[in-house]
Amino acid sequence: MSGKVEFYRHQLGEEEAASWLGAVKTLFLTLGPQVAAFEQELGRYLVRGREGAPAPHVVGTNACTMGLMLALRALDVGPGDEVITTPMTFAATASAILHLGAKPRLVDVEPRTGLIDPVAVQAAVGPSTAGILPVHLYGQMADMKALRAIADRHALFIVEDSAHGIEMERDGVRPGDLSEAAVFSFYATKNLTSGDGGAVATRDARVAERLRRLRNHGATKAATDRHGAAYQHWDIVELGYKANLTDLDAALLRPQLPRAEEKRDARERLARRYESRLRERVPELASPPATALGVPWLVERRGRSSHHLFTIHTRPGERDAMLARLGAAGVGTAVNYRALHTLTYFSEVLDLACGALPVAEEIGDRTISLPMYPTLTPDEQDRVVEAVATAWT
Repeated sequence: MSGKVEFYRHQLGEEEAASWLGAVKTLFLTLGPQVAAFEQELGRYLVRGREGAPAPHVVGTNACTMGLMLALRALDVGPGDEVITTPMTFAATASAILHLGAKPRLVDVEPRTGLIDPVAVQAAVGPSTAGILPVHLYGQMADMKALRAIADRHALFIVEDSAHGIEMERDGVRPGDLSEAAVFSFYATKNLTSGDGGAVATRDARVAERLRRLRNHGATKAATDRHGAAYQHWDIVELGYKANLTDLDAALLRPQLPRAEEKRDARERLARRYESRLRERVPELASPPATALGVPWLVERRGRSSHHLFTIHTRPGERDAMLARLGAAGVGTAVNYRALHTLTYFSEVLDLACGALPVAEEIGDRTISLPMYPTLTPDEQDRVVEAVATAWT
């Protein structure tokens, strides 16, 4: 088979196109009834299968990054505060903290999962610590029960960076269950996508009310609230942002929600097949970890993953050569992620030297993400596996 196996292909189709066109033909294009409907539907999805459980409040935003900022702002994070988070993440996680004048406190991660290490979180709590911002990496949840215990012990908040999925669960816990807020991404490569966009889920009605103001310039009423027979005055009660989800975005998102579980199951099958086929073709992947830090060849699973990404770890020092070989073989790849404090800006701002967080640094130097999406065919997956096997030798 010829042609490239792309790293990602979106799953939008005729149903999403029809929904979007339907929204175009209505009165509201932004922050209208489509957004309200999507927020309610996502809230119900997050408590699916739990008879009688109240759904969280959901507030749509224009991006996960802004969702993180709004959530932190709604919890009064500001100058002088520290928020403990992980270096194994995209820049947005730490950027949201910095934009509010607070300081990210990076701690190391678990070697077998890449998830934030609760032991390291506990050790990092200090007099300026305001909260914890875990990242659910690749689609696997951090240990929220352990993190909640730490937060309660020290009167800290938790805001979850759940950009890698709405579908995950661990120890009976889902995003938003044990935190003040969980933030989702609908970026172009995400399992649920509108090209860009995000949402915040919270069980605190006061936090939700403030989030709705903050995403709309701090205004007391949105356009839909003011729409009616008689004009209604509104007020600005605090400095906010222009950060709302639009009706066009929501119209793309709504048809995807009913199929979220079906697509997650398809990614689960792909993940299991990858693991089986890779161990067959590259026997070293079934061996013990390659270094003393205990970072495995394949990321170990914790709980129910959304399977947003499928990652492998190369031999130390061989990742970039592997990326080049896979690219030459027509296989799309990505790196998720280089440890945040090794990037120029963050190394300067956070003043963290190389070696400060050794597990994250090793993972960041060895990780490769392979193509992973429901329409990836068995033939394409086999091509990826063969390319990895060839590049490994």
